[in-house]
Amino acid sequence: MGFYELLCISRANLMEINLKNLVKITAKYVLEHGGVVRGFENWGTMPLATRTRRHQEYHTDGHFWLMHFDTNPVVLAEIRKRLNSDPRVIRCNIVKFGNKLEDIVTRPDKT
Repeated sequence: MGFYELLCISRANLMEINLKNLVKITAKYVLEHGGVVRGFENWGTMPLATRTRRHQEYHTDGHFWLMHFDTNPVVLAEIRKRLNSDPRVIRCNIVKFGNKLEDIVTRPDKT
């Protein structure tokens, strides 16, 4: 198991219900396969750094969202595969922070 951060850029013109469904499906997949979802952040719609072509369409804006979660590498590979093939997703990136949440959280000294 490892602690990961998923940054996903969805189509900017998605209806709110489609965006919620995308986030829900991703989190549900992690949970059903023994993972833990630690949290979400919705960054909203922002312009992309460069015009991007994805799924036979050009995009200049995207809806950014972030998910923190724990899972194993097999589930991680499947999440990448699913998001890369989903027509609602422009781009996604997953970063590993450590093997456990305790590896990245600094605790104050009790002196």
